[in-house]
Amino acid sequence: MDRLDFEGWTCPLPLRDYPRVVLGHGGGGRLSGELIEHIFLPAFANDTLAALGDSARIETPASHRLAFTTDSFVVSPLFFRGGDIGSLAVNGTVNDLAMSGARPLVLSAGFIIEEGLSVEDLGRIVQSMAAAANIAGVKIVTGDTKVVERGKGDGLFINTSGIGAIPDDVDMSADKARVGDYVIVSGEIGLHGIAIMSQREGLEFDAEISSDCAALNSLVEAMLKITKEIRVLRDPTRGGLATALNEIAKASNVGIRLDDERIPVPRTVRAACELLGLDPLYVANEGKLVAVVPREHARRIIESMQSHPLGTGATIVGEVTDQNPGFVVLKTTFGTTRILDLHLGEQLPRIC
Repeated sequence: MDRLDFEGWTCPLPLRDYPRVVLGHGGGGRLSGELIEHIFLPAFANDTLAALGDSARIETPASHRLAFTTDSFVVSPLFFRGGDIGSLAVNGTVNDLAMSGARPLVLSAGFIIEEGLSVEDLGRIVQSMAAAANIAGVKIVTGDTKVVERGKGDGLFINTSGIGAIPDDVDMSADKARVGDYVIVSGEIGLHGIAIMSQREGLEFDAEISSDCAALNSLVEAMLKITKEIRVLRDPTRGGLATALNEIAKASNVGIRLDDERIPVPRTVRAACELLGLDPLYVANEGKLVAVVPREHARRIIESMQSHPLGTGATIVGEVTDQNPGFVVLKTTFGTTRILDLHLGEQLPRIC
């Protein structure tokens, strides 16, 4: 049988008559079946998904608590330097689970496809999701596909939900920061948001800016091998580092003091933010985490992070204090201080 090759994935002949998604692909009939059979099932192949039930049966480790999360992804453009909506959907959901200390187990994937999206682009995105899931060590075990009329979906939206297992000796949450703790970030911030915005607006800089999109569960596992006493983990996505730390400060009723000189902001990101009138501390990240850890464990945790490919730039950027409870205060390079408050809205819409 003839086959179509679309950069690493193959599609049997029936889809050749439909190089773009049509409303019939969401109608539950033969076209829907072909889309599932020839695009989704080969990419996400596993025994649980192959059953094609209305729900997936999964096995979970005995005596572990479960973490459950869901997220929707509407990024524009669908493809960007360093990733695409597919890898973003998988990594974002895996990271939400990992920030509770959970070991991600399974994901679901729901696709809202706009009529007219090219089947080639859909195939590339699905393959990207499969690759990201394989790297993260999770399975996509159930899903759904809907097609909406042209002009009502902006290409593709993806919803992913995830289930993970939390070990009994792990207990971290935003209300557990304590005075004297150190604040750590895993590397350079602001890359994802600026990569999206620069590509969207056609901006060019001396050095190309790529998204940091990545699954962080293996980095978290390395940190937990040092100590289970990590207080808080957050992935500073929408709203960036400043927003994540504000949430922690308010939940724990503590102050957080940051040192601007210690925060790793790439030169290209800082230049782009100056051009666009943005603050890099509020720009989204998709492959970085912020951790609040007891002072006595900080050095060993940093060493462990720096030995991991996703934490080579890990550094201490601040500490938890008893001053200004509920607020984040930044010590600037000029020796002054300013409060990093929550923004009313988003600096950069449609970045995840």
